[in-house]
Amino acid sequence: MTIIVVSVGATAWLAVETTTRAVQEERGQLLSDDTDILRRLSGFAATHEDWDGVQASVRALSDTTGRRIAVTTTSGRVIADSHSAGMALPARASATIDPLRTDTYTEPGAQLSGIDPRAVGPYALDATERKQVRVVAQKRLACMERYGSTGTFRQVPSGRTVIVADGEEADVPIECADGSLNTPTETEAKALDELNKLVTACLGPGRDGGVAKFGLGVSLITHFGTRSKVHTGPAIDHQKTQDCIDSSQRSQLEPYVAPRALLYLGSGQDQDQRISVFDLSTGNKAKIVGVTAAILVLTLALTAAVAIRLVRPLRALTAAALQPPQLHARVAVTTKDETGRLAAAFNELTERREQLEAQRKAMVSDVAHELRTPLTNIRGWLEVTRDGLVDPDPDLIASLHDEALLLQHIIDDLRDLAAGDAGTLELHREPVSADELVAQVVYAHRGRADASDIRLDSRTEPGLWLDADPVRMRQVLGNLVSNSLRHTPAGGTITLTAAPDGDTVVLTVRDTGSGISAEDLPQVFERFWRAEKSRNRRTGGSGLGLSIVRQFVEAHDGTVTAESTPGAGAVFTLRLPGGPCPDNVPS
Repeated sequence: MTIIVVSVGATAWLAVETTTRAVQEERGQLLSDDTDILRRLSGFAATHEDWDGVQASVRALSDTTGRRIAVTTTSGRVIADSHSAGMALPARASATIDPLRTDTYTEPGAQLSGIDPRAVGPYALDATERKQVRVVAQKRLACMERYGSTGTFRQVPSGRTVIVADGEEADVPIECADGSLNTPTETEAKALDELNKLVTACLGPGRDGGVAKFGLGVSLITHFGTRSKVHTGPAIDHQKTQDCIDSSQRSQLEPYVAPRALLYLGSGQDQDQRISVFDLSTGNKAKIVGVTAAILVLTLALTAAVAIRLVRPLRALTAAALQPPQLHARVAVTTKDETGRLAAAFNELTERREQLEAQRKAMVSDVAHELRTPLTNIRGWLEVTRDGLVDPDPDLIASLHDEALLLQHIIDDLRDLAAGDAGTLELHREPVSADELVAQVVYAHRGRADASDIRLDSRTEPGLWLDADPVRMRQVLGNLVSNSLRHTPAGGTITLTAAPDGDTVVLTVRDTGSGISAEDLPQVFERFWRAEKSRNRRTGGSGLGLSIVRQFVEAHDGTVTAESTPGAGAVFTLRLPGGPCPDNVPS
């Protein structure tokens, strides 16, 4: 309960802090919006001779920012208004829109000082001149790159292309400074001549009594809106020169820009009707306390309901977990949330434990049966020999030896399977030739096959290599061949093959024996499984050979499958990753 109370209190504090931060961010956003509105309307004025058509821009800006925007003449006549006519304007203008005097503003930081750089007037290049300047700039940049300099193109508002680096004019190597990019076009030359005349007239007679002459070049065009340093002769006053340049530019550009106007910004509703939401008066404080208390009560009620719904299935799960293991108790899955998934996982774990218990019991029973038979045979023959009922002739000794070998074979197979289950099976990998591996297995089983009148063949492609343990792989193929020999009648055939399949090597053991029925096929790799339900040894074997095959193949990152048609034989297929050919073996 304490946690809930603290959580609700922290939530309330967080809400207050978040609201305060939101108000501050809103104020910052309003200032950013105001600056953007003024910048865009100044751009409209800089590129139009009058205010015709500004209504659409005002409406679009209002839709974007959610502010009321109105533009009037200096005498108060409304030029454009984003809201309905008749709504009173704010008490005072937010800024003055004048692209030629952007340092005239009523709010600090509204605009930068100087002439709006978008006001180019007679300096605007036509399409042909823009293309010509672009070509010259491309040649200049290519020359700069040949001498290790870099830069990018930027088009100034007049349409002239300049080369910049890191936002500033790029340094030009002396080898590329041919002056071609700084030569005014016909349009620029005409406008500059007019500007030079205006500046010269403004400067008037020099201190020596003569007329001061002044020359402005194309560099002025790329710096509209800034106050550049002016390099003049010693008889010229620097400040007066700069003032003359500014006033002459304004006189030259004035016919090309819209007249000065006033900008009004508001929220769209009358200032007197605005209601303060966050005044934190006594009434509002009471409302906050009431809402917080209501939230606390609601939170407590919801928490109690959720807790009851959560605890009930957990109690059932706990009760099932405390049941004796042999009962394998399960719980009902009544929800699809975390508790339901937990119950489903518990049921799956119980089912898996039940399966493992059944497998363990079957394993113990199978091991006891498999070991009891050879031990019983050995004990029986030894007892009758001890009692003098049978003479210990060579045949008896050979029979006892066979039973001991079978017992040893079962123990060795169980040891290999146990090592595989425990993850301690050791593999001594080395490059193994698939051709030699198959040949060795065929040679080892040739005598037994000939004795049973069974043909043992092999078909392999040379040059196939495995990264495998040769002893384990011979044991795998040996188990498969031994299994086929036990189930193939006289006159039958067993064929071993090795072939490539992409990056893998496919080994197969195919026989023409009795085959495996469809219902028995999924169980052939299970431990102690035999097709004879009586579990006798009429066909020999420990019942673990195919299980060992699967264990060893999977340890080599491979797969083994079995296919069979009853009466037509069986095919065991091994897919193993291919390995590289050793360096000392010709490819």
